[in-house]
Amino acid sequence: MWQASIKTLQGEDTKLDHFRGRALLLVNVASACGLTPQYKALESLQQKYGAQGFTVIGFPCNQFGAQEPGTATEIQSFCDTNYSITFPLMEKIEVNGPGAHDIYQQLTPLADNTGHAGDIQWNFEKFVVAADGGAITRFSPKTAPDDAAVIAAIEAGLPA
Repeated sequence: MWQASIKTLQGEDTKLDHFRGRALLLVNVASACGLTPQYKALESLQQKYGAQGFTVIGFPCNQFGAQEPGTATEIQSFCDTNYSITFPLMEKIEVNGPGAHDIYQQLTPLADNTGHAGDIQWNFEKFVVAADGGAITRFSPKTAPDDAAVIAAIEAGLPA
């Protein structure tokens, strides 16, 4: 997954490898979902842990109820206006099915905190990746970003 090509929301080529050595919180996001207010907690985590080697990375996805229909410009504007997002957002991708992005093909076999493995269930499913890449912890969409278990995974995954 580290070498999978991805574009930023601004259309620039990148890879997760660019963030290697940082603890990551990878999350599929949507602007018109009942869980969209999780953006606030995601940004709070970015602000709290960013200087310690942590980055939230958002992957807009329109596969769940067509809740991310906007263009890249509309998504960025929504995030800036409503949540003052500072963490990177990537291009809109698919996370399930034959068109699932390579990153998510690597992540979905892992079981989440409820025991679910396989397809992403809904918007705002979360994966905490330790800075050394050795541990990945998956959390269900309804698990809040500031849940104690998510925070524990982030803190355990920060660079030494």
